[in-house]
Amino acid sequence: MVVTALKQSSPGRFTVEFDGGVSLRSTLDAVTDARLYVGMELEDEAFEAFRRSSSRSLDRQKALEMLSRRPYSRRELKDKLLRRGTDEQSAEDCVDWLCERGFLDDGEYAGAVARHYAAKGYGAGRVKSELRRRGIEREQAEDTLSALPENTEKLDAYIARRLRDPSDRDSVSKISAALFRRGYSWEEIRAALRRFDSMIEED
Repeated sequence: MVVTALKQSSPGRFTVEFDGGVSLRSTLDAVTDARLYVGMELEDEAFEAFRRSSSRSLDRQKALEMLSRRPYSRRELKDKLLRRGTDEQSAEDCVDWLCERGFLDDGEYAGAVARHYAAKGYGAGRVKSELRRRGIEREQAEDTLSALPENTEKLDAYIARRLRDPSDRDSVSKISAALFRRGYSWEEIRAALRRFDSMIEED
């Protein structure tokens, strides 16, 4: 097949036209790697190799564009690529390629997610659940949680804002249940309630 035209469709992207009315969407990288030029003739094997290279390069560009808009975990980005029509093998290649270049890092992403939820006053249980939902592997999630400082200040502040009388069992029960839903363990909640009791007694 003979290359009849190289048309830039957008920055970094090309449409390559061949004789017989055949055209392929490609990228600057794929065109440059194949050293294409108008009038160049490609044997069937070379044409097929260029088609595969173009498809892979387009998928990588798509993945990089997604990642430039918001952070993802490896699994989240792969799932999104699959939903957008990328096949399994190419989606895996894209996330591998991004990881190798440091653009996709589950450790950094997990840390950012954990800090965000901890800053909002959520406990380790909720943070862990959020990490797992976003596709962070169990071991990485545990490492991330172990690096977080204790969140007793947020916990104490939550109780101080809502509990007026420590002897009001109804209020204590409701607040305890709410804190448990926010990811705090019963041990953490009981310790925080004891701290609140002590503070009230001192006052």
